[in-house]
Amino acid sequence: MTETIERTALEVLHIGGPTIRFRYGGSVWLTDPTFDEPGDYPGLVTLHKLTGPAVPVEEVGPVDVVLLSHDQHSDNLDTAGRAFLATVDTVLSTTEAATRMNGVRGLRNWESFRVGAVTVTGVPALHGPEGCEPLSGPVTGFVLEAAGEPTIYVSGDNASVDVVAEIAQRFPRIDIALLNVGAANVGRFGDSDLTLNARTAVRAAKSLGEAVIVPVHAEGWAHFTETLDYLARVFGYAGLADRLRVPVTGEVISV
Repeated sequence: MTETIERTALEVLHIGGPTIRFRYGGSVWLTDPTFDEPGDYPGLVTLHKLTGPAVPVEEVGPVDVVLLSHDQHSDNLDTAGRAFLATVDTVLSTTEAATRMNGVRGLRNWESFRVGAVTVTGVPALHGPEGCEPLSGPVTGFVLEAAGEPTIYVSGDNASVDVVAEIAQRFPRIDIALLNVGAANVGRFGDSDLTLNARTAVRAAKSLGEAVIVPVHAEGWAHFTETLDYLARVFGYAGLADRLRVPVTGEVISV
């Protein structure tokens, strides 16, 4: 006889880009804070932000934990987002980010850290094709587990289906996957994308069993080359429409 484990629903607020707020295990969590208004971010590659947050930083409310996939790109941590980190008790990110920013706890791949009743495990992410790290830098994803709660995978800026499959092998029961999609491409690796595109997101979803897929980070910046509407269409063609929950920015959805 198979035991049925009741899990609570997850209420998700998509603020914009990669920035998601949710309550989990008695704490309030936020991914990759981006709260700037539109503007340009010069650097080796200039990034162009097209839309501001659907919820201004002043209305986000208290946050207990930030899951920061990486600190080196402004579309994952912008100026207002950096200032916001000072208001948060726990910031988890890459070990490299921890060397650059005070108050950040770096997680190695497969290293776990307890936040109250929640176990957070750092998991691999690849921000482009194989060998991209010297240019794109290190990135981390996260898996969250707690009794009575859904197991959540937060991908960060990952483009590799093989990485997702490896994570699914380690965590065979992932209930909800927050996947950064949009086929981000700034031209550094030719036609190879920096995040999942619709086709690779479908393959990733298949490797994640029955997980509900919440796609984010596909709008608001000029370097995204695929829309969420296109992603939804491709998921429908693949017979996976029932597993996709596309969040509307500024609105709370229950997953």
